[in-house]
Amino acid sequence: MNYKYNCLNPIAACGLNNLTENYARTEKFEEADAVFVRSAKMDELNPGANLLAVARAGAGVNNIPHAEYAKKGIVVFNTPGANANGVKELVIAGMLLASRDIIGGVEWVKQNVADPAINKTAEKAKKAFAGTEIMGKKLGVIGLGAIGQKVANAAVGLGMEVYGFDPYLSIDAAWNLSRAVRHCKNVEDIYQNCDFITIHVPALDSTKGMINADAIAMMKTGVIVINAARDALVNEKDMLAALEAGKVRKYVSDFPNSTTAGKKGCIVIPHLGASTEEAEDNCAVMAVKEMRDFLENGNIVNSVNYPMCTLGPATKAGRIAICHKNETNMIGTFTSILGNAKVNIDAIANKSRGDVAYTLIDTDSAIPADVVKRLEASEAVIRVRVIK
Repeated sequence: MNYKYNCLNPIAACGLNNLTENYARTEKFEEADAVFVRSAKMDELNPGANLLAVARAGAGVNNIPHAEYAKKGIVVFNTPGANANGVKELVIAGMLLASRDIIGGVEWVKQNVADPAINKTAEKAKKAFAGTEIMGKKLGVIGLGAIGQKVANAAVGLGMEVYGFDPYLSIDAAWNLSRAVRHCKNVEDIYQNCDFITIHVPALDSTKGMINADAIAMMKTGVIVINAARDALVNEKDMLAALEAGKVRKYVSDFPNSTTAGKKGCIVIPHLGASTEEAEDNCAVMAVKEMRDFLENGNIVNSVNYPMCTLGPATKAGRIAICHKNETNMIGTFTSILGNAKVNIDAIANKSRGDVAYTLIDTDSAIPADVVKRLEASEAVIRVRVIK
């Protein structure tokens, strides 16, 4: 089977090179079967009838209307963990930049470059840029996913006392965390105890603006806050007020905007968290791998709007993939239609996520076109795709 793919942003060649001759690139979004994207806003784009999936080469998917896409049977993937090390390193750098006035010192050198005795002058001037070390300080990590884990473990290695909060901490994440990380049962423990606080949660209705005046009021005076997750997580007007009042020592953000850019106490970085060669390569390779597995086998791994559902490689005579509403007796409906057509089922996988569900069915014979039409006729079925 042949597919057309479109790239809304530049995608690393090491990823696209994994596409076979069955994949042809198109510059027209509306005629694509598959779309690869990084930061391009997709809300205003109208997907064509052929669009089956979108792969985001990165973790955040705020630029993709994935809830609406789910209703159309368009599966949206992301690449969690692929850029985790790059973001982790930027967070560590942010802590160091905020605790020691390295930026101020570097700027002083630039301003005094014409001084022939700069080496001697610097010895007197450097007192203005003195800071504090991070070793022995308390770091609070809010969100212990792929990035939060790495930040927490790295901070332990740097001699920090690390506290972690994540109400949805998975078993895998727990295994990956250093035993030295103290798991907090509520986020208030982070606010009240930590010298540094770093946020690593998605921007949801429940998390937007979570760092606000009330949260800041609970924090220690002189706290340093790092945000390399999403700017919407912090009420930045409240943050500026806290900086002005001396409650917060520094605010490090990887999301430049007119609210914080150039403001006193703000260290604003131009969204460099995942901007490393390694992270971009990892994301591209992972995005292509997920897309190929979905298109060629029907398997869903790392989707943000459909459940994880796999049957491994498509080796049987037939395989069919069905996006449908999460309603009762859907499996019974599908098996009845196939049974009445004398199509024997070899294996079946079904998973649900919110209002939608996904079913993969392997059969011992090819699936007739009239059977596909009968499956599509169900009001609860969103999309039917014959994999082979």
